Amino acid sequence: MICGTVKVGYDCVFMNKKGCQFNGGSCHPIVEQCEGCQKIAVFPSGKYCLSFPDPASKWRLGTCNMATHIVKEAKKPAQKLNPLKASKRGAH
Repeated sequence: MICGTVKVGYDCVFMNKKGCQFNGGSCHPIVEQCEGCQKIAVFPSGKYCLSFPDPASKWRLGTCNMATHIVKEAKKPAQKLNPLKASKRGAH
């Protein structure tokens, strides 16, 4: 349903006929770590995340998994070594 509390005009999954059903009755504004993310929308009532109603809870245990402004480095897997070839190399 279309939000009528904080994100006015946005289709929110927590809205129903009785109002916002999220914990506390409305979405929470973004936290400092969210600045620069592409999932932020500016509404008349402030800046809010379009993915999560409570962004602070996503940052509590580390980085937010939906953050677009954080580049995660891919770990290079260790090269597998064939034991037969390794023993032959050691014999030379």
